[in-house]
Amino acid sequence: MSAALFEPLTLRSLTIPNRVWMSPMDQYSAEASGPKAGVANDWHFAHYASRATGGTGLILVEATAVSAEGRISPADLGIWNDTQVEALRRIAGFLKAHGTVPGIQIGHAGRKAATRRPWEGRGPVGEDGHGWQPVGPSPVAFAEGYPVPTELTTEGIEEIVGQFADAARRALAAGFQVIEVHGAHGYLIGEFLSPHSNRRTDAYGGSFENRTRLALEVVDAVRAVWPEELPVFFRVSATDWLGEQGWTADETVRLAALLREHGVDLLDVSSGGNGGPADIPVGPGYQVPFAARVRAETGLPVAAVGMITESAQAEKIVANGEADAVLLGRELLRDASWARRAARELGAETHTPAPYAWAI
Repeated sequence: MSAALFEPLTLRSLTIPNRVWMSPMDQYSAEASGPKAGVANDWHFAHYASRATGGTGLILVEATAVSAEGRISPADLGIWNDTQVEALRRIAGFLKAHGTVPGIQIGHAGRKAATRRPWEGRGPVGEDGHGWQPVGPSPVAFAEGYPVPTELTTEGIEEIVGQFADAARRALAAGFQVIEVHGAHGYLIGEFLSPHSNRRTDAYGGSFENRTRLALEVVDAVRAVWPEELPVFFRVSATDWLGEQGWTADETVRLAALLREHGVDLLDVSSGGNGGPADIPVGPGYQVPFAARVRAETGLPVAAVGMITESAQAEKIVANGEADAVLLGRELLRDASWARRAARELGAETHTPAPYAWAI
């Protein structure tokens, strides 16, 4: 019996051993201030190492901020200095040594920056919680109780594009082989994409071409410093679930075609996260049709994410050509060895560290 889920996938010159990948999920577990702000620690190492030893083919380290002001919460990881690089190098090295491709997602939180950790409730942390003033495409707050962001100037936008390029250089120095640009979930790049959050009247607002300008500039800046032989991913919210007032699935397909031209190798297709009265039909595989549409209409490889929990479900998505890989989020929090269990259920195999192999 062969399983499509456990066939390797080659992007550029990089071969990923299987199609079971770990979605970037914030751990909110770094120090908030001081010399170790944003630095990965023992928790992060143990968290990612356990999923690698569990047989996961690719691990995308959580949204890692390109600047201190770009963190979602003060406890987020960062990649704006060399101390952070050294800590990340330990993680990337372990993943690679044990058969998992190390990847990292880089991003800027925009108007959703300086917020509380999920288990502490919603909303901004405030100055007492090491908070700061967020920035965004327009002076439009994310939701009631959130601060109105400072509207970015053209010079500010250029600075952030440069920060993404610097983050990509550091990610490469840390040993990562895949880099993902975070353009989803209502964070900065996604805020520029959507007319719900982008009310600008300059070259970065209004038309589709203007609203996608920042995304393409960031991708170009990252691609310029990332090795030609290694892949670049882009995560997108396929829709805001806000109808024509927000970002739409049709626009995602148009953007995907542009991203492919600009050197993106795979689109990580999620949805939502940009506020508003969104009615989201959450259920098993509810975002898979968006990924399948992008793949069918543009030819760009895609990964599907969202309520994928069972091995047969994941196998069907890949075997039917709806996606090239599946990204597991919360299910991998619940079961670090999900990939190995799925391989056993599907009659396939995945990599196993020697100290475990004799028992398996």
